[in-house]
Amino acid sequence: MNSYKIALIIEEMDQSYQSSILNGIAAAASEFSLNISVFVSFSGSINQAHAKGEFNIFSLPDFHDFDGAILLTNTLARQSVTNDILDRIKEAGIPAVSIDNDIPYLYHIGIDNKAAMRRITEHLINVHNYKRFAYISGPEDNPESADRLAAFLEVLSEHGISISDDHIYYGNFRSPSGREAVDHFLSLGGELPEAIICANDVMASSAVNRLMDEGLYIPKDIAVTGFDNTYSTNNYQVEITSVDRPLALSGRIACKMLSNHFNGIAQERSVILNMSPHFTESCGCSHNSTDNIKVFKEQNYSNYMRIESSQNFMSDTNRLSVELLATDSFDKYIEILKDFTQKIGAEEFYFCLCDSWLSEAGIDSAASGSAEETESISTYTDEIIVPIAYSNGKFYDIDKIKRRDILPAIANNGRSGKLYYHIPLHFGDRCFGYMVIYNSPMPLHNSMFESFCISLSNTLENIRKVISLEYAVKRLKRLYARDTFSGIYNRNGFVLATAEVYEDCVENQRDIMLMFIDLDGLKKINDTYGHNVGDEAICCVANVLVKSCTNGEIYCRFGGDEFIVFAADATEEEASALTKLIADNIAELNASGVNPFTLSASTGYVITKPQEGEDIFNFVTEADKVMYAEKKKKKLSKYLKA
Repeated sequence: MNSYKIALIIEEMDQSYQSSILNGIAAAASEFSLNISVFVSFSGSINQAHAKGEFNIFSLPDFHDFDGAILLTNTLARQSVTNDILDRIKEAGIPAVSIDNDIPYLYHIGIDNKAAMRRITEHLINVHNYKRFAYISGPEDNPESADRLAAFLEVLSEHGISISDDHIYYGNFRSPSGREAVDHFLSLGGELPEAIICANDVMASSAVNRLMDEGLYIPKDIAVTGFDNTYSTNNYQVEITSVDRPLALSGRIACKMLSNHFNGIAQERSVILNMSPHFTESCGCSHNSTDNIKVFKEQNYSNYMRIESSQNFMSDTNRLSVELLATDSFDKYIEILKDFTQKIGAEEFYFCLCDSWLSEAGIDSAASGSAEETESISTYTDEIIVPIAYSNGKFYDIDKIKRRDILPAIANNGRSGKLYYHIPLHFGDRCFGYMVIYNSPMPLHNSMFESFCISLSNTLENIRKVISLEYAVKRLKRLYARDTFSGIYNRNGFVLATAEVYEDCVENQRDIMLMFIDLDGLKKINDTYGHNVGDEAICCVANVLVKSCTNGEIYCRFGGDEFIVFAADATEEEASALTKLIADNIAELNASGVNPFTLSASTGYVITKPQEGEDIFNFVTEADKVMYAEKKKKKLSKYLKA
């Protein structure tokens, strides 16, 4: 049977809703011969740059390279991101399944949100006779959220019950929204609502905790209901009335629908799953908890093991962060991360970085800030380096892969049923790369894993800044020591380069040679051809020195059209030979005809034993006098070509 490659798009997999669906997909992937690449973002941050960096992971897959896709677009916080993904999938022409959001040209698995919410609301009115309500909604532009709110309002209208706008709070399906909503309702003053209906269990459980903090009893003072039934009733003092929906089944059916498509099996485009209200303690119904001690023990043990695993993971990741932040080299950074890779027990782990993120060119690009260069920093590069490629207990040396390959070839071993998690690495909207994890005991569906990912990205930014700073220091040193015009040493560089050997020559009375070189006829070249050509003439002399001084001589542009050369232990014969070599290289350059002028330079040198207290530049004046005497002997009638 063929193995099919599936892209899965999801956000915030640490939430119970997403986690339950992922578990269903993971359990079904092998059955239907699917390999799943999960592209996941954690973008709950209000920081826009951080959110952009997270969402960038969804630009990584080229959907032409996948056989199909599973989408949880209802988890994505930005419609523009959703639209881009849908456009690319449509253009690639691959089959895709949308869970919950009904997108007309895709397969769909959903529930009747309105019917389920109607039953919850009608129950509170007809059975418990509640008339004062508050509502905690999901995002206003989320289709599921909108359907649930619409059903709630319809039932209230049918029963002649009114609700003010300030008693409807728009959250984001996450835990803080429940607490913030309760704070909002309490701040309104007046009579408290008799019941708070929530669009999901996450916000409902948070709302219950906040109400109890205020000394209010559930449901005696205020009833609370949820939706999705994602929490075990044994974990809470109050069982939450909710709607039980088959989330894991949704994941399995998504896999089955793609398999049916690949194998030409006829099927309905849309599948609507049944939901069943779960009326219990938080709305005022009977307490359904079992007295079975074994159930409680099993639940407590499960919670204990989860907490212990999380604490161990947090301890390991905190230690890793401290070690990574203390490193001052990328090689050491990777060495530490490799040690951690073996500890986390993943069957496969890939650490993939944009190929230019640490190069000097990349640092220069970031500094220049042009539109094209800035874009390359905020997107994945065409080639990706893989400093860590770990599979089945072994590290592999992988240089680079193509961006569209996403994973090294060693990951394609013919097995099916794999679930690869692709996690973005970034700082703000600066794209570093991504990491890929397969089959790890790490608590991936846990907010602590998000904290680990953020921490890891922060350590990457730290090492990038360390390396950038080192590079900037090197550049400053070069600018301090190098003549930016000709590229050879300036006076500062000459002093630094000669200091140690000159001091030794003074101490041990070794001979030194100091040669002075002056470009002939620069003014006439400037007047005839312009200063740009005159500048070329100066650079030509510098290039001649680079070509001629190959025996350890130190040379620099002394200023204007003047140059000096230093050598230790030089003899008269060697100095004379260097003078001739410079003249020969100038003649060779003139013979090439590359310049419109004839290059000419005058030289003079002195050889002496420097004494204590004599500065090296004292000998420049002496060498200059020798050079000037030579210049006077020359006929300066022609510096230019006829």
